[in-house]
Amino acid sequence: MQQYDLYGIGAALLDTEIEVSDEDLSALGVEKGLMTLVDDIRQQQLLDALRDNLMTAKRACGGSGANTVIAASYFGLRTFYSCKVAADDNGDFYRNNLTAAGVDYPAGLRRAGMGTTGKCLVLITPDAERSMNTYLGISEKLSVEELDSEALAASHWAYIEGYLVSSETGRKAAIALRKQAQQAGVKTALSLSDPAMVQFFGEGLREMVGDGVDMLFCNRDEALGFTGSGSLDAAANTLRDYCRSFAITLGADGALIWDGTQVRRVHSPRVHAIDTNGAGDMFAGAFLYGINRDMPFTEAGELACRAAAQVVSQYGPRLREAQHPELLAAVI
Repeated sequence: MQQYDLYGIGAALLDTEIEVSDEDLSALGVEKGLMTLVDDIRQQQLLDALRDNLMTAKRACGGSGANTVIAASYFGLRTFYSCKVAADDNGDFYRNNLTAAGVDYPAGLRRAGMGTTGKCLVLITPDAERSMNTYLGISEKLSVEELDSEALAASHWAYIEGYLVSSETGRKAAIALRKQAQQAGVKTALSLSDPAMVQFFGEGLREMVGDGVDMLFCNRDEALGFTGSGSLDAAANTLRDYCRSFAITLGADGALIWDGTQVRRVHSPRVHAIDTNGAGDMFAGAFLYGINRDMPFTEAGELACRAAAQVVSQYGPRLREAQHPELLAAVI
């Protein structure tokens, strides 16, 4: 069994990004800045309504966890990803994208199956905010069957996508992964993923965290909501009950990082943001690369902030492969 630096688990979604206006969101009844779970009919209604916008649509292999793992792979980590795709064109596209990015996955991902590969319609407004309408498809049935215990035990870190909390079987798979990782001495990391997940599935997220993870990723709104705090400082103090280290991303203001001993602020480069989709995913991928390579937390945080700033300055949830070594060269 090959040794891995990072084992991830999350939904497999084909992202379609479309540029829209705030008026479009209002007319379509889309809540701005959040991830909303929809069925296939609602997603198709949105696509039909935005037919004139599809000329600028961009399709990419996505899902929060996949974006993070692919970023880590492009930076140089040996990676493995558990997810679930259907036996359709989107499923083939997804598997090919993982392979092209150097990400291994369970042999079972190649098996034919019923259902439809999940899709995420990402609506980008001029202020760079992303509003996601996600049809999970077969990803809703991701379960413990998609776990690869051998690959997990051969990994240094396990990364859990918080969006899995919205699926009963996905939540159970995430919990099983955390427990197996802890038993095997593999460090654990979890992302809270989205303010809506914290608001509507907070107890499930706490169950996924269990007795604590080694690293917790979240943004300011998620930290405040998860801890029920009224200030960032209070949220940071409470988060220590759930993890042994954390990174709270603050958008253009950088990140607040706790390495288990000290809390430090890391600043972000100033850029013109046009698309915030994938910023948190990229931050986590770059940060996990850094600590896997024994970077100090502040150095890993600086790399992660630079990577996230680069992502928001261009369209799409990920960077091109060639951009990753350029970012490393600017930090090391």
